[in-house]
Amino acid sequence: MRIEQAIRQSLTNLIPDDLGVDLISAGAVGDIQVDDERARVTVRLGYPCESRLEGLREQIRSALAPVLEGRALDLDLAVRIRPHRAQHDMPSMLQVANVIAVASGKGGVGKSTTAVNLALGLQAEGARVGLLDADIFGPSQPVMLGLPKGTRPEVRDGNSFVPVMAHGLQSMSMGYLITEQTPVVWRGPKASGALTQMMQQTLWKDLDYLIVDLPPGTGDIQLTLAQKMPVAGAVVVTTPQDIALLDAIKGVEMFRKVDVNVLGVVENMAVHICSNCGHEEHIFGQGGALRMSREYEAPVLGSLPLSLRIREQADGGTPTVVAEPDSAEARLYRDTARRLAARLSLTREGRRPFPKVVTQH
Repeated sequence: MRIEQAIRQSLTNLIPDDLGVDLISAGAVGDIQVDDERARVTVRLGYPCESRLEGLREQIRSALAPVLEGRALDLDLAVRIRPHRAQHDMPSMLQVANVIAVASGKGGVGKSTTAVNLALGLQAEGARVGLLDADIFGPSQPVMLGLPKGTRPEVRDGNSFVPVMAHGLQSMSMGYLITEQTPVVWRGPKASGALTQMMQQTLWKDLDYLIVDLPPGTGDIQLTLAQKMPVAGAVVVTTPQDIALLDAIKGVEMFRKVDVNVLGVVENMAVHICSNCGHEEHIFGQGGALRMSREYEAPVLGSLPLSLRIREQADGGTPTVVAEPDSAEARLYRDTARRLAARLSLTREGRRPFPKVVTQH
């Protein structure tokens, strides 16, 4: 018992960077068994972190070595992603553990580019991920995912869509259902109905996360998502520009009013680095997202550069995380993705859906 307490005490001092709290407080430490020769410790992380697992394994071993008194350590370290609480305690979707909305208060802040790279970042860290392009009037994800013009989802049983696979992601978009020459000219209720249909009638398969790329603003589409779909968390994308931050604040407040957990803010186009001389320049201002995060208790999950390469790769259909997985920009996206998933893992578990009951005659 004394050794077990010493192990727990040591783990209270171990704070993974992405998590921000110690392993005990995060509820990540499970069974601890100690006998004369061995100590067996189970740790279950609630967020994908494949690139950090071995480093964390060594951290745990180093932290526990002084208290084991010569015993061997059997460390069972793994990731287990669970559904987390959605607004108003709505049960999660049958094949989707966690829906994460990516939003912005205004257009032009790089929200869609951020959304697809965050989805790919979560996947690169070991999660099963889907991407729903909820911008009914201006869908851009089919282009960013590099899908050829005219790509259409397979339809099953007359009313269900099979997600279109791209870079390993399951995806769905209004862009698959219309042509470039057919603009969507709908009033709000019809657009909201299209979003509901894509969410409910797409045959998502065994997803840890479904990233929903919302249109800019705080209108019908956002309210429909909050009212009809279980959203485990929201991320607001902004630039450091004062006017963008004002709109980002509106986005944070909107999600809070509808009981959606705001995981944090992503500051995009934070700094421009000259490709010739390396000079850094904060074109859109500096420090605004950090001030906003303190005032509204929405942490800055990541700060991304203004980069020609990021834009070219997204427009070319191969987003940064898959185009240059070892680049500094790709690492920033993966770091941001881990932080948002880690923050979500600290919220309480959600209600699981009842399985569909099939009656046979």
